[in-house]
Amino acid sequence: MRIAFMGTPPFAVPTLAALHAAGHEIAAVYSQPPRPAQRGKKVQQSAVHDWADAHGLPVRTPKSLKSAEEQAAFAALNLDIAIVAAYGLILPQAILDAPRAGCLNVHGSILPRWRGAAPVQRAILAGDAETGVTIMQMDAGLDTGAMRLIGRTPTGGKTAGDLTDELAGIGAAMMVQVLNNLAAFAPEPQPEDGVTYAAKIDKSEARLDFLVSAVQVERQVRAFNPVPGAFFELESERYKILAAEVVHPGETVAGAAPGVTLDDALTIACNPGAIRATRMQRAGKPAMDAAELLRGRGIPAGTRLA
Repeated sequence: MRIAFMGTPPFAVPTLAALHAAGHEIAAVYSQPPRPAQRGKKVQQSAVHDWADAHGLPVRTPKSLKSAEEQAAFAALNLDIAIVAAYGLILPQAILDAPRAGCLNVHGSILPRWRGAAPVQRAILAGDAETGVTIMQMDAGLDTGAMRLIGRTPTGGKTAGDLTDELAGIGAAMMVQVLNNLAAFAPEPQPEDGVTYAAKIDKSEARLDFLVSAVQVERQVRAFNPVPGAFFELESERYKILAAEVVHPGETVAGAAPGVTLDDALTIACNPGAIRATRMQRAGKPAMDAAELLRGRGIPAGTRLA
């Protein structure tokens, strides 16, 4: 099929690679424009842009698709279909209508649950037992289009990074499967019940809240790994907790206020229960096991964390 691929972050790369390997004709790759990144603010291309360049695919990076000129350029590609994976720009109706078979999206949840920008993190935070990928026929709404195929996977114990990588691979294989026989995967409307929205993650959400249960705090740790990183502050320094285990689940630890360390191994009281950090990162330092970090910077029992 003659395809335009539209994606930006690493999550989208496996789908582009799978379509390329399957022999589809990729007429153009659309990605968000290069932007300053990291501390040095050096302008960097997106992961999709880099992959497309490395494989000799033409790349377009418009800031918007709202102009008549951009829409005409897209229509001139004479596409069978467009494939979208975490592109990050709104597709106007003229873009949705241009390909003969419309636009398909790889969405990282089991729709209609977790429509929106951060489905993986929200599924972990909510304690969902499973999540997945939906191949969706796009319409003008926010992830409201009809579904062609759903894949599922357990969420238990996985970080957002782990789960995103897994879902990217599942979605790539599913998209190739759907394109091999579009007629066999007829679009079905989403159920009206069970709609939830996955709002974009705000960095302020990553500050650990020890006033909630240890189970919820551990979910917060996994949901914000690798970014933005769940953290607490001590003496004006930020410490990220990259992995933690729940101890004393469901129990209120006698005499321990939430946010206070219970021992010298960074076991922290929650409400109820406690968590013990197992992997951490100090500001400007590499990630390391918590025990190693504590040998260099002890945090004794009775320390209150903010």
